Amino acid sequence: MTTNKHLVASLLHTIATHTSDVNSVAFSPDRQLATASGDKTVRLWDTSDFTELSASPLVGHAYYVHCCTFSPFGTTLATCSTDGKLILWDVKSGSKVSTFQHSSKQSIRVCRFSPDSKYIVSGSDDETLALWDVTAKTLVRSYNTCHDASVVACAFTPDSTFIISGSSNGDLRVWDAKYGHGKVLTYTLEGHDLGVTSCDFSPHMKVKDSGVDGCVTYEFATSGHDNLVKIWEMTADLSCTSVVLSHKLTCKGHEGTVNFCCFSSDGNLLASASIDKTVRVWDPYCGQELCVVEGHTRYVTSCAFSSDSRLLASGSNDKLVMIWKITTQEDCIENYKEPQTAPNAKKKDAPRLIESWSAEEVGDWLQQIDLSQYKDTFVSNAIDGTELCNMTDRMLIDLGVAALGHRNKIFRCIKTTQNKPTVSRSVSNLSDNGIPDEYLCPITRELMKDPVMAEDGYTYERSAIQGWIDKGKDTSPMTSIPLKTKQLIPNRSLKMLIQHYLESGK
Repeated sequence: MTTNKHLVASLLHTIATHTSDVNSVAFSPDRQLATASGDKTVRLWDTSDFTELSASPLVGHAYYVHCCTFSPFGTTLATCSTDGKLILWDVKSGSKVSTFQHSSKQSIRVCRFSPDSKYIVSGSDDETLALWDVTAKTLVRSYNTCHDASVVACAFTPDSTFIISGSSNGDLRVWDAKYGHGKVLTYTLEGHDLGVTSCDFSPHMKVKDSGVDGCVTYEFATSGHDNLVKIWEMTADLSCTSVVLSHKLTCKGHEGTVNFCCFSSDGNLLASASIDKTVRVWDPYCGQELCVVEGHTRYVTSCAFSSDSRLLASGSNDKLVMIWKITTQEDCIENYKEPQTAPNAKKKDAPRLIESWSAEEVGDWLQQIDLSQYKDTFVSNAIDGTELCNMTDRMLIDLGVAALGHRNKIFRCIKTTQNKPTVSRSVSNLSDNGIPDEYLCPITRELMKDPVMAEDGYTYERSAIQGWIDKGKDTSPMTSIPLKTKQLIPNRSLKMLIQHYLESGK
């Protein structure tokens, strides 16, 4: 089935709770949302009202969390991190079910459950894949003769029979996940010229002559540093476990590295996230671009469809998660409703932007979001809609909004009402403890005392990055790209800024 209708994405909600890059987003079958971040946390959300679940946040990783993924039934969440750990969590209680680790203890970049829920596979900077038994909590096998670079992408076929993996070198390899073979079944060195970033299988399968002698054709998508999304066919002869990969079509449109791609649950849509700050939705049958989703102010790292394909979540280096409602242009016309108006606007009034609100309307708005205790202060200080939109963290404190949670709620509600991502610089650049984010080491998330620059262009605390190198890790902890030199250059300018920050007592 092909959908030729162009789609419309409207911003439904923005989550601004994470204090570092949002690296991964995932929906459960019942539309709960998981978000994983460089702030070492994973958070769980109820998408019916976007409240954070009681089990959230999940805290257990020591470094960046790179990936999160739900089990097929949504009862378990898997996360993996730069700390080299793959953790399985009970979604309801938030407790750890089990923790896995590659023998090398190097960063784990990606993890995926098998569709039958029996296994989970993980890819690491140690250039290997590991297949784990979820119930027995044991390592089934390690695919050691694997890639010659970090494994950054992996996925199971819809029948859980095979695994495909991709590396930062750009190659794709297919492995047996069912019959016990440990060697690679087939590979291509021409996946993506500059490196693969992600892969995902469509749920659609074509079966010819079912049984052990049958032939099955799968469809999967990959993304890469060459700015492309590619769609492939994989044909497997089950009688001899022979597998052939063939390139089907290429989706062109992104203007930068495509960090992630994923199919909708019905296989009729394909989404991709890019450093060009957009998410694009494609028709996977013909490669037609159906929608360009714009809103993030920095690289988009990940995206995910809800189980009914009506919601699309995106995560970004701007620390935000945005949830978009996906509709066709025809549905938008049929179901059109006037935009939200000011709190006291009458039905006959024309729709008004938040910037045009009076101070009294701002006061009523505060009452609507359950912060009525600040209403009189805002009104007496003539905080109208324009002033509200230009509010900073310092201004809110001066107005008597001392509680950090209340200040964050005001900023979140402003963004939701505006229906666009306008985050105050003073808020977006602060960590959860009030320290400017650029002063924190990206590995330890602690204030740096001796900041140094590595070849990847990132600044780290010297002891943290030196410890990383001393463990034999030769790739960037931020990008997984190989570090050609281990030279560390003191970042004296940043050190002076940090010292000034400490001396000023801010």
